[in-house]
Amino acid sequence: MEHVPPPAEELALLDRELARLDARRAQLLTRRAWLLRALEAPGPAAPWGPPRGPVAPWGPGPGGFGPARPAPERSVQNVLLVLGGLLLAVAALAFTLVSWGDLGIGGRSAVLTAVTAGALAGPAVLLRRGLAATAEALAAVAAVLMVLDAYAVYAVAVPDADGAAYSGTAAAVLALLWAAYGLLLGGLRLPLPLAVVLAQLPLVLWVWAADGGPLWFSGALLVTAALDGAVALTAARASVRVVACVALCATGGAGLLVALVESLTAAGPAGAVAPGALLLAGAAAALAGARRAPAPFATAGGAVAGLAAVAAVGGVPAAGVPDGWRVLVYLLCSGASVFAVRAPLGVAAARGVAWASAVVAAGAALVSLAPVTVVAAGPVTRLGAVWSGAPRGGARGAVGATDLPWDGMAAAPVVLLLVAVALGAAYRWWDGLLRWAGPVPAPGPAWRGAAGSAGVALGWAGLLVLPAALDLPFAAAQAWQLVLTVAAFGLAVAGLRAGARGVAVTAGAAGVAGAVGAGLLSLATEAATYTAFGLLVVVLVALAVALDRQEGASPAVVSAAACAAVGCAVVPLAALGASLGFAVYEAAVPVLAVPAVTALLGARLKGHPVAVPVEAAGAAAGAVAVAIAAADARFLALVLALCGVLAAATALRAERRPFAGYAATVLFVLAAWVRLAVSGVSAPEAYTLPVTVPAVVVGVLRRRRDPAASSWAAYGAGLAVTLVPSLGAAWTDLGWTRPLLLGVAARGGPRAGARLRLQALLVLGGAVLALDALHELAPYVVQVAGALPRWVAPARAGALLLAVGATYEKRLRDARRLREALGRMR
Repeated sequence: MEHVPPPAEELALLDRELARLDARRAQLLTRRAWLLRALEAPGPAAPWGPPRGPVAPWGPGPGGFGPARPAPERSVQNVLLVLGGLLLAVAALAFTLVSWGDLGIGGRSAVLTAVTAGALAGPAVLLRRGLAATAEALAAVAAVLMVLDAYAVYAVAVPDADGAAYSGTAAAVLALLWAAYGLLLGGLRLPLPLAVVLAQLPLVLWVWAADGGPLWFSGALLVTAALDGAVALTAARASVRVVACVALCATGGAGLLVALVESLTAAGPAGAVAPGALLLAGAAAALAGARRAPAPFATAGGAVAGLAAVAAVGGVPAAGVPDGWRVLVYLLCSGASVFAVRAPLGVAAARGVAWASAVVAAGAALVSLAPVTVVAAGPVTRLGAVWSGAPRGGARGAVGATDLPWDGMAAAPVVLLLVAVALGAAYRWWDGLLRWAGPVPAPGPAWRGAAGSAGVALGWAGLLVLPAALDLPFAAAQAWQLVLTVAAFGLAVAGLRAGARGVAVTAGAAGVAGAVGAGLLSLATEAATYTAFGLLVVVLVALAVALDRQEGASPAVVSAAACAAVGCAVVPLAALGASLGFAVYEAAVPVLAVPAVTALLGARLKGHPVAVPVEAAGAAAGAVAVAIAAADARFLALVLALCGVLAAATALRAERRPFAGYAATVLFVLAAWVRLAVSGVSAPEAYTLPVTVPAVVVGVLRRRRDPAASSWAAYGAGLAVTLVPSLGAAWTDLGWTRPLLLGVAARGGPRAGARLRLQALLVLGGAVLALDALHELAPYVVQVAGALPRWVAPARAGALLLAVGATYEKRLRDARRLREALGRMR
């Protein structure tokens, strides 16, 4: 018994077999054509020709040979149909506009009736014969003809009618006709979307014809959008739904925007009622559609409904309050709209309403941040008026904002604080809020952390601008700034203990900003400076201790707090000199108390991670003291010597000895040099050699006891005490005796260093010898350079660069060998 496949399967097998035969035939034809060309060519043909391989039915095979893929038949057909339809449309347009007047009324009617009827009847016949694409093209031509027919009727029958009114009526009639035509001929895809497009015009054109105002236009657009929404929800075809959705966004958005503008520009509450009613109608329509729409569209509809409802409800009372307080009214309305989330709206629509409330709150907070930036940046102006007295204008004068329109900004802190309280409540009772809201899904821990951080930032911003908004006195504003800084640091510690790292980081950043602002504000008066910076030192030390005791706190954060405390301690000590009537450079001595205290703290903390940063901050304070004392050379020598004493004391600790020892040596040497220069000594060797000789002897004894000791530690300081001042004196000496003696003395350094492999002798002696020789040769170089032609210098420079470039690799190897040799020395 033979197995006979079903007809459908057998048909598929036959199609595949025919396709393979067509592919093989195409392959053979291509081979035949190539052979013919090869025979006609004058040269010898290749024995095998192009590479062969199996050819797929849909195009060339892997061998790269086979017929080129033909253009799809349907694509060619569509191009031809489009071109034909365009030509017919152009011909119809030309006939209507040019040749219409040559016919009588009967001819006109006959032509209109015949052409339009034929264009409308043709698609039905073509669909029955399976020519769907041709039917679509003819339907498009019919659409153009019907528009031309409407224009022709207007031009002949009713030329005196209002153009807008007639166009609206014609659009309505055409929309109904095309809707009926599309439903009658279900195989056509063009009529129904075209009907939706035409339906957007009637109401708007009728309002235009009636000279309606903006509210009438808004109403017409919203009614049209409601019809578009109904079509989008009920239409079976995807193309109709897409066109309806696009039209809905355009007409609905335009209608709501017109109503919103009218509500915002209303002269009073009575004038905002009508726009509010339109906005509420749009919100109701959006919610009605959102309940039946898919999730993404339902969320968008809920968001639009929420925004429209807030604008509608808030627009009436907002029209009766001052401009600065309108934001607060809309914010309160957005908060009330959150209760609509519990209504039976559906999950997606309720989520959209919640998003709308969040958008309004975010916009209100953003609008209210303008005075915050002024108040936050204003204390910088105190840098140019240190201890000039309490500023006039209280808190506003302290930040240089007396000219701002504070009457319109008075609501800013209220808005910011309300948003901050809402975000804080959401963060605190997040799980309960989700259970109360019901359909709103939980966004996850990330959203909760973001809400907490944003609440802290906005709360700090609202409290920061509060003194300026209330126009408090300067002392109250200063105290409030300090209290706010302490509270921010306390919240940072509490957040870290509770595991809310985002809240802790935001509060810490707010505390830092507050500390900077409070410090700058305190520069207005002497008492405020000591009070503010003294309190900041205590607060920052307490913060560092609290963070150090808290598990999970970053050592870098602890170190930053401790270093900030050290920096704040510098300011009152530097100001102490001014309070006591000292000169500016004399204030350097009190500042040295900071590195002294940090050195003691470093010895106390020992291996604690914060020890090194604190001592480094103290060293930076010492550098500040040196900079302050630079105005007087005698005092500078004293400050350098005191810094050297502190460094030497620090070098008594084994773990700090390498660095502190070198620093102490350098500071002592610098102090000696500065003192010699101030005293006008012309022969510094008389003062330096008595120091150098015993220092070198001590270095020799140390090297004998400890051969591994560095030559810099043993001989560096002693040699530098004499060589460097002598080199400075030689460069200013017009005679030849000192440079000669210095060169002879320095010449022994490189020799001894190379022989004994001592790096300090080699480097110090070589550097001094080279600089001394350069000083002696400089006049001759200048004289020779002036006598030579000007082209010699660039020529010699170019030749030198070429020589260096040609031997670059060799020079690089020599430099590496020199560095390695120096590194092996002690």
